[in-house]
Amino acid sequence: MSDHPLVAVTRRHLAHITGPHGIWQHADHADPDPVFGTCTDDVARALTVDLLHRHQLGWEAVQTSAHRNLAYLTAAFNPALGMFRDFRAADGTWLDRFGSEDCQGRALLALGIAAREAPEVALRRDARELFDLGLPAARRLTSPRAVASVILACDAALTGAADVETQRTFEGLVRRLAGSFEHVDLDCDWPWPEAELAYENALLPHALIVAGQRLGDVGLRRVGLATLDWLITIQRSRKGMFTPVGNDGWWPRGGTRSRFDQQPIEATALILAAAAAYEVTEDAGYRRAAESAYAWFLGENETGLVVAIPETGGCHDGLEEDRVNLNQGAESTLMWLTALETMRLMRSRAGLLRERREHRSGAVVVGVSA
Repeated sequence: MSDHPLVAVTRRHLAHITGPHGIWQHADHADPDPVFGTCTDDVARALTVDLLHRHQLGWEAVQTSAHRNLAYLTAAFNPALGMFRDFRAADGTWLDRFGSEDCQGRALLALGIAAREAPEVALRRDARELFDLGLPAARRLTSPRAVASVILACDAALTGAADVETQRTFEGLVRRLAGSFEHVDLDCDWPWPEAELAYENALLPHALIVAGQRLGDVGLRRVGLATLDWLITIQRSRKGMFTPVGNDGWWPRGGTRSRFDQQPIEATALILAAAAAYEVTEDAGYRRAAESAYAWFLGENETGLVVAIPETGGCHDGLEEDRVNLNQGAESTLMWLTALETMRLMRSRAGLLRERREHRSGAVVVGVSA
């Protein structure tokens, strides 16, 4: 499999499906469907995409969007509960008092990344202040994916500015996630802490790898890498293509694995986890795994159909057995845009590593000839 080209960044579809408050949750084909309103999960992801896009487009191109998305997260925070609301009607009315555990994790992850990476001091400060407000409730989370998101959020925030409360939360949640793997046999045919492989599975090993690196914990890193290796292996077809577990029934342990509908979030979760593993190990196998998941968007999948729409920056909502889902909603679009920029950064990292090896090799040759 040869590497697919990295297309230029375009935010055309992203702009098309974004309303006055933030990105619309659903779309009818390529057009936004405001009936379903907006949600904090997607706006959080959109803020992360803004921060990724600044590398290629410059801050001015994404500044307005980033501020709008942070304002949304600020409005989503319910101070009485210390938690983020999730669903919002088209007129701006909030439809719940607090969102799911995943919603809390995704909001904090975007805020942690913004606190670390936003080029504006004021935006970094505001993101950090909101992150700190949401942190106490995050300590009560039990869902593995939500816990994994907050681990990654804390890691980002600690990189931006270390503090005792974030470190304490980080370490506590790492123990919680690691505890779910405590009785998992990494050498068996199901080295997974749940009875079912469901959604965004690679998020769990991603968090363990990052946590192991920050804490200098070889055991944590080993569990994360071994679990990721398993996910890579079982989601590879006989032809070597990335084939994620479908969401039409998922994959219960001992049961039948669902082949379709395959979702963009699974490809992007794998890319993000593989990028973290590559950063830690410099093992080219993780780059190949990420390339395979990236190729899934561009037609190297079981159906041969292109899922992403690089010309507009949109993405179909899923891959069915004989067609793509023609809707281009928020989650799928943001997953494609995240995947593209993560691969761009990963290939840049690979180029730097190659140059470093060549430099070392040249240095050895010079030393010998001298």
